[in-house]
Amino acid sequence: MTIQEMKHNIVWLGHDSFRIDASTCIYIDPYQLDGGKPADLILVTHEHFDHCSPEDVAGIQQPGTVIVTEKDSAKKLSGDVRVMTPGERLVLDGLTVEAVPAYNTNKDFHPKANGWLGFIIDIDDVRIYHAGDSDYIPEMENLDVDIALLPVSGTYVMNPDEAVQAALTIKPKLAIPMHYGTIVGDQSDAAIFRDKLAGKIDVLIL
Repeated sequence: MTIQEMKHNIVWLGHDSFRIDASTCIYIDPYQLDGGKPADLILVTHEHFDHCSPEDVAGIQQPGTVIVTEKDSAKKLSGDVRVMTPGERLVLDGLTVEAVPAYNTNKDFHPKANGWLGFIIDIDDVRIYHAGDSDYIPEMENLDVDIALLPVSGTYVMNPDEAVQAALTIKPKLAIPMHYGTIVGDQSDAAIFRDKLAGKIDVLIL
């Protein structure tokens, strides 16, 4: 699948939540869903209520659904739950999931020591990075991805200017802003992110 084709299969469900309609149906941080397709794979970045929502997970979970998360969220979820730590890689049918660090550098909401996650999903020849709740961190310099889903709202995560720095470091072919419009931040944060990257990186606001 090309990146242009894949971008039409990435559905933003609000906040940090996405569904990827590829050869596998993947949800990331399902939260405040209004129904939805059954999930083949659910990725949960960390245990905060707006990311690890057992009720939302249950609503899209089926007997064969695999859930990939970190140790704290795993205690709240049931079924086929796989625990990962940053640096680990999991090969599933038709795709690869890499767990990468996600943490704050200038605030205390998401300490590095917690081992909370971002994810890189390698599916249908496209590498998609979901940054989780993170600031602009040094580990981003080593990422090799095609599409980057980056938080932009500030307060708990990167603000738009920091997210621009992150995008310029990661150099994805496409960047999609997230983490606004529900808990904190609004459409203007996404617009600032897009405008500051104009002519440098393609930005899609969903």
